[in-house]
Amino acid sequence: MHWKLEAALAACALLGLRHGFDYDHLAAISDIAAVQTSRRRALGLGLLYAVGHALTVIVLGVAVIRMHLPLPVWLDAVTERVIGATLIVLGLAVVAGLLHPHAHPERMQSRIAAGVNLARTLGWRLLRLFEPERERPALFAWNYSGPSVFLIGMVHGVGAETPSQLMLFLLASRLGGTMQGMLGLAAFAVGLVTMNGVMTASLSGIFGSRLRHPLAGRILAWTGAAYSCGIGVVFLFGWSSALPSLM
Repeated sequence: MHWKLEAALAACALLGLRHGFDYDHLAAISDIAAVQTSRRRALGLGLLYAVGHALTVIVLGVAVIRMHLPLPVWLDAVTERVIGATLIVLGLAVVAGLLHPHAHPERMQSRIAAGVNLARTLGWRLLRLFEPERERPALFAWNYSGPSVFLIGMVHGVGAETPSQLMLFLLASRLGGTMQGMLGLAAFAVGLVTMNGVMTASLSGIFGSRLRHPLAGRILAWTGAAYSCGIGVVFLFGWSSALPSLM
């Protein structure tokens, strides 16, 4: 009987590894890693994002196992479209930041900072219709902090009703008891944090090249913006099921 439990826990850990490589994780972690100047800080923030995400999944899993609360059937469709619209806006915001006359090609903006700059720029252009001499607003600079990435991870966990997460809830609820179900959730969390840690370490090394090669930084920024807009369109129109599996 022990081998069956061990096999089930291994399956939960593999689901965590798979879930950690989803499109939303890749977009969030690439953004977090891109704007850090230290690989150690990038890794720490990436892990905090993963822990926040895993915490939400565990809370939802406990609700499924202990209280037998089903997840709303409409949650996936609604959150998918909200995330899609957000990715499009933020992708365009990155482009606006790149085109800003005071932007530094070696400093990639976080998408939150880029979104603020886009709103400021649009407001400035509107006001210039009435005040032609109005000065352009200064570039807004903001970087991720530990609490902010933890919160982002938690929010993504609420709207991450992906097949791997649903399979986890089904598997954990059938492991033979509450304790076994909790172990399944813990195994999933370990797999998720491990995968996101590997992704953060890899991406921070790639993005670190912008400090030595400013042109590479601009290419990476444009690529990230195109990725955000493309995935955003797919999510907005509910086509995510057509996306190829990343693992």
